Amino acid sequence: MITTDTIIAPATAVGEGGIAVVRISGPQSLSALQFFFRPSAQVLTYRSHQLYHGILIDQQKQHIDEVMAVYMAAPHTYTRDDVVEIHCHGSQQVVKAILDLYLKFGLRLAQAGEFTYRAFVNGRLDLTQSEAVAQLIHAKSDSSRKLALSQVEGRLSRTIYNITEKLRDIQILLEAWIDFPEEDLPAADLQEIQRNINSSIIQVVEITDTYSSGKLLLEGASILLVGRPNVGKSSLLNSLLGEERAIVTEVPGTTRDLLEEGITISGVPVRLVDSAGLRKSEDPVEMEGVRRAKQKLQYADLVLYLVDGSMIADEQDRYAYRACRDYPAFLVRTKQDLPQMADTSFCNFPEYGISTKADIGLSELRAAIAGFLLGEHLPTSESVFITEQRHYDALLAAQRNLEKFQEAFSADQPLEFLVFELREALHSLGQISGETTSESVLDGIFSQFCVGK
Repeated sequence: MITTDTIIAPATAVGEGGIAVVRISGPQSLSALQFFFRPSAQVLTYRSHQLYHGILIDQQKQHIDEVMAVYMAAPHTYTRDDVVEIHCHGSQQVVKAILDLYLKFGLRLAQAGEFTYRAFVNGRLDLTQSEAVAQLIHAKSDSSRKLALSQVEGRLSRTIYNITEKLRDIQILLEAWIDFPEEDLPAADLQEIQRNINSSIIQVVEITDTYSSGKLLLEGASILLVGRPNVGKSSLLNSLLGEERAIVTEVPGTTRDLLEEGITISGVPVRLVDSAGLRKSEDPVEMEGVRRAKQKLQYADLVLYLVDGSMIADEQDRYAYRACRDYPAFLVRTKQDLPQMADTSFCNFPEYGISTKADIGLSELRAAIAGFLLGEHLPTSESVFITEQRHYDALLAAQRNLEKFQEAFSADQPLEFLVFELREALHSLGQISGETTSESVLDGIFSQFCVGK
């Protein structure tokens, strides 16, 4: 992307609303504003970060809209270039008229993510912070919002920076000693190097271990409810949702298709999927529902396998169990308010008892689901999570190089070998922050942003 011209784009979503914001960034920002903006009070000099009321006119001096405008002087802006924002009425036609006006004036329509790209190029954000901006915009839960915000604020960046600085200090020390091959490194320095490499590996492993939990917090999880007909799947769905979403009757086979609803469990956005009862059937509609339920099993993060605790487990229960036994699952014994008869010794899943009618065991089931999805990585105010595949891959690569460093160090190999592994580890860590990231990767990352951000 060219970063020296002046760009423009709507900064608010397309649609009707009270206001819309059009953002301009680049060296011509202020002059472009002054050319078409007529403030309602005399302005001798535009002060940075101050709102001005006025009218925006076109080249024929016709009014476009009554607006509020703000000029923000570099470097104290989002992009670290001069920035202007025009706050107009939230009509698509008004926004279009403003964009057309300035495009004819010579500004360029910003590409997807170009404002954030300029913030990255100008050093306001590193690459992890830039990626987190997009995550923050698309956050699906309060936890994913907090996770994205912590990365925007630089928590992950600082952690990577601390590891990087530690490794660079070792690299500098070793490269200095390469010039003196006849001398040995002091024992104290050797011990310090070993300690720092070990602690760096531990830090890297701690971060990579959060990847699965981080992705769940960001993207959400899919939980599939399975079991034979009339076992209580729809009742459990309604209880977890807190509303009567699925039809519940005494007639087996009421649910014949997949029914998906979203909730949040311990900060994790979850898609609950109620499926058709798993049993052999000659009914073509029910058969299709069973087929879809079985197909959904392979994509579920967790399966809740339901058995009616008040009835003797039969072949239908075993049929449903065989369908889900190779997937991560909980056994949920329903109707705990009634005498229990089901023998579930054929099932080796973790077991939880519930009654939707008497509100028994539902809070325990929720806690178990949260524990399964997040494991030990429950989010806190100090949590550092990774959510991007490329971060995960880069950290694994850095870990491998540091482990090779340990092996070479223990084998008393030449310092050049040690320095090589350090350089490779630092290169991988630099891909996370953006220091060593290729242009093609950068283009791919920022192209996923919305226009105007």
